[in-house]
Amino acid sequence: MNRDTKLQLHAHPFSSYCQKVLIALYENGTPFEFVMLGSEQAMADLEVLWPFRKFPVLEDGDRVLREATIIIEYLGLHHPGPVKLIPDDARVALEVRFMDRFFDNYVMTPQQKVVFDSLRPADSRDPFGVAEARRMLETSYRWLDGVMKDREWAAGGSFSLADCVAAPALFYADWTHKIAAEFANVHAYRQRLLARPSFARAVDEARPFRQYFPLGAPDRD
Repeated sequence: MNRDTKLQLHAHPFSSYCQKVLIALYENGTPFEFVMLGSEQAMADLEVLWPFRKFPVLEDGDRVLREATIIIEYLGLHHPGPVKLIPDDARVALEVRFMDRFFDNYVMTPQQKVVFDSLRPADSRDPFGVAEARRMLETSYRWLDGVMKDREWAAGGSFSLADCVAAPALFYADWTHKIAAEFANVHAYRQRLLARPSFARAVDEARPFRQYFPLGAPDRD
């Protein structure tokens, strides 16, 4: 558990899943080298580490970690800091992991379905799938509004892994399929996330890339 190890994060600041890991790193002040993706060479290097060319990917010496949740779990085990993102109590940790899966599967996934569909040629788009994704987001907002009625953070009173994913998930989801005013608890939670220094930093670092959001980034946040 050597915090002096030179970590390398292959990532892009505008990516929601990269922001998920960046929040975890910033929460604990974990030193790392940011390997910027985008150039042909950087993507070729990434492909050597992970043939699917998905990111983020974390290198820790000769160890390579893929998938944002696994990277955060690994950081907690091998590069722990003052903010424990996965509780020691297994029962509490189960709720953290459940909420992580909720935001990944029921907010991030349908949000990206809408975005990626907009990038397709017009004759290859999937209007049925997009409509289904938007319905899933509406269901997710409604369910989450009830959950957040009595919670400060996604899994209760402490900032956790679940909030690391909730921040970019809700950030981009509201751009993609606006969260209705009636879901006041979701809006309040999203604002708490935006005010969290770790996420505020990730948002600021991604600002120069907003013109690449295919649905048009709103003039807010």
